[in-house]
Amino acid sequence: MERRDFLKTTVGAGIALAGGNLLTSACTGRSRYDAKGLQTVMFGKTGVRIPRISLGLGSRFCHMDNEQEANELLHFALDNGLYYWDTAHIYDNTIALPPNRPRPTRLVISEERVGEVTKTRRKEIFLATKVSAREPSEAMRQIETSLKRMNTDTVDMLKIHAIDRMDDLNQMSQKGQLIDIVLRMKEEKVTRFIGFSSHSAVVGVELSNRAPFDCMLMAMNHYAPRDDNRTEITIATAKEKNMGFLLMKAVRPRETVAELQATELIKYALSLDGPHSLALGMDSIDVVKSNLDILRNFQKLPPQRMQELTAQLAPFYNNKNLPWMQKGYCDGKWKS
Repeated sequence: MERRDFLKTTVGAGIALAGGNLLTSACTGRSRYDAKGLQTVMFGKTGVRIPRISLGLGSRFCHMDNEQEANELLHFALDNGLYYWDTAHIYDNTIALPPNRPRPTRLVISEERVGEVTKTRRKEIFLATKVSAREPSEAMRQIETSLKRMNTDTVDMLKIHAIDRMDDLNQMSQKGQLIDIVLRMKEEKVTRFIGFSSHSAVVGVELSNRAPFDCMLMAMNHYAPRDDNRTEITIATAKEKNMGFLLMKAVRPRETVAELQATELIKYALSLDGPHSLALGMDSIDVVKSNLDILRNFQKLPPQRMQELTAQLAPFYNNKNLPWMQKGYCDGKWKS
């Protein structure tokens, strides 16, 4: 039975995941990734080295309207060593319209664009996606759909998307619920590793204690609602658990405050002690080139410059004028 047939059978039977080794096709295995000389780091307990910048394929990427340009961006990034690709089932161009972009006239789905490249280059990519549904059978359908879209039977990292509340965490921790599903996906080699994304230090720490996750993707400190020292708290937990640790929303303040330069914000995040990689949204080859240049020439910012940037970022705590700081925000679903 192939993985996709297994997933369909599982969904059809509710979520009574059958015991035993039902998946007979082999996992893609640990491919030989090529960072093309970019700075890399060991990604926690995964045993995989990843570049210190990861290719974020969310709203900005989805709002690239030209399919050829989007495809060229993916190939260019991979050709130049950015092989950690971060997408999600819900990433499409109905979400998060970037500044100065026209509203789309057709649907663009991130995972489908990824699938055009994985047809021929799957083994070169460390492929990470996220499941957002909480109801078990719908979560299984999302996983199945993601695999189909990306033309693969396996992913390298399957994350639970945007866990920010304790009630949400408690519900998915119950027997047969979402955490059990991603654990079984790892056991059955549908994914090599499992993780989660969050904007809450409290939730991130608790999640890390409830299941043997391999990775967390955490918002930086200037994201609200405010968790004092969110980044530092969760970095300490990741180190204790030997988890991979990625940071997101490194350049979001640039959208609102002109004085904050994207390049400086990226260098600031790279200079923090602990994160393995930054998940950066990219929407043009020029942006990819800029990020590559930063990484190829990166040196930690001096303490004085870090302090200056920290002071500039301070006003973003509890700033209700920023869309992703509104009550009820769900990552990937805020409206302009």
